[in-house]
Amino acid sequence: MAVDMVFGAAVMGTVGALIGWFMGESAMPVTGTLGIALGLVVGWLGGRRFLFSILIGTVLGGLLAWLVAGFEKISWGAGAGAAMGGFLGVQASMLLDLWAERGQASTPVDPKP
Repeated sequence: MAVDMVFGAAVMGTVGALIGWFMGESAMPVTGTLGIALGLVVGWLGGRRFLFSILIGTVLGGLLAWLVAGFEKISWGAGAGAAMGGFLGVQASMLLDLWAERGQASTPVDPKP
């Protein structure tokens, strides 16, 4: 659980700091601190899949923006990718949980004679 909390603080703290950078450098401490706090809570709740989806979305969004629009638009693409990655991660997590529940429900129970 501690590893998840540190991972969450790192991912969400970075996202918060980047949001603060866009808002103005004076907002970075506030948004970074809020991001770290949210990341600790998400990690404590066990949101590893959610955090990985944000991380993957950030990297892929930044890479796509770099390829399409150039170096100066990487941060915009990374932000959009993080948002889409988080959304898709939640949806994928719900589907995986649903499929796991269906697999358990379809397992026949042996009646005791």
